[in-house]
Amino acid sequence: QLQFVESGGGLVQPGGSPRLSCAASGFTLDYYAIGWFRQAPGKEREGVSCIGSSDGSTYYADSVKGRFTISRDNAKNTVYLQMNSLKPEDTAVYYCAADRSYTIVLHSPDYWGQGTQVTVSS
Repeated sequence: QLQFVESGGGLVQPGGSPRLSCAASGFTLDYYAIGWFRQAPGKEREGVSCIGSSDGSTYYADSVKGRFTISRDNAKNTVYLQMNSLKPEDTAVYYCAADRSYTIVLHSPDYWGQGTQVTVSS
């Protein structure tokens, strides 16, 4: 059974730098592009970042560019989202997702994690 386990969320102070992890089980991430999404209360889901399976191509939404870094460790079957300089508006549930296609992963990925809450507040 394909499954993701996200971790690393929680309550963070403004300016904090948590790292989210997305660990896969039941399949190998090597052949999948991975995306990170977030959804804040009352707002639409937003594709935040993604990373390709082969050449490691990355994409960042303007809202996080320069502050977030996506990376993958295929040996650990895990993808990370390093978040720096967090702001209250980054508060959301963060989800990872996977798809074979880099161009599709931020639109309609095949597999989703359960999400992890990140709350930025002092």
